[in-house]
Amino acid sequence: MSQAAATFPTVDMANWPYPSHIAHRGAGKLAPENTLAAFRHGASFGYRMFEFDVKLSGDGRTVLMHDATLDRTTSGTGRVDALTLGELAGLDAGAWHSPGYAGEPIPTLAAIARYTRANGFLVNIEIKPVPGHEYRTGAAVALDALSLWQGADVPPLLSSFSEEALEAARKVAPTVPRALLLDKLPADWLDRLRRLDCVALDSNHRELDAAVIARAHQAGFKVLCYTVNDVTRAADLLSWGLDGLITDAVDQIAAQP
Repeated sequence: MSQAAATFPTVDMANWPYPSHIAHRGAGKLAPENTLAAFRHGASFGYRMFEFDVKLSGDGRTVLMHDATLDRTTSGTGRVDALTLGELAGLDAGAWHSPGYAGEPIPTLAAIARYTRANGFLVNIEIKPVPGHEYRTGAAVALDALSLWQGADVPPLLSSFSEEALEAARKVAPTVPRALLLDKLPADWLDRLRRLDCVALDSNHRELDAAVIARAHQAGFKVLCYTVNDVTRAADLLSWGLDGLITDAVDQIAAQP
């Protein structure tokens, strides 16, 4: 099957394959974010779906990194897109967190695909462009997702705060489902979801209540939210019909199917 022809099972209101609990950046703050070590740690608490951030290296390769710069979470400095994949591979992405994780590398999206598919885990890929590379990053991440998860029973769920990145993803890989990330809900949030042909809203949890979730469902969209670290708040959101919560507190909020 060619990449262009690759398809996935339909994801919509009636066919929603993702669990209700999603580990933020692998294991929240318990391990170095966006590393394989974090995924393994999150999995040890029973989590089977992971959210993580992807952007492009200087030579256009898809790698896991939240920030536009390397300084906070690696031994490197400067912009991520100033280094090639080979140069990024030589950096330490674990020692900043704690000595036991020293030497942990920056993973590629391909490495994450191999690990998660081999273990039956699901993924939410946040497209996190370095400023100025929104469309290019959206297209590259979507095409890699299409290729790396080809033949999977459950597709990766793409999400982004960048509508330009999601539009690029929609154009190059329309069968890979998308969610729009919103920190605040504008008056036209439903129109934005429709325009981008999204399957879900992914909102700051503080913007949600039972009425907002019901309105999204009535319009045909699932609802996810971030970043829920309080057990009581998580229970309230789920009682209102929330479809997925993203959490750092993988050791406190028990994973559920």
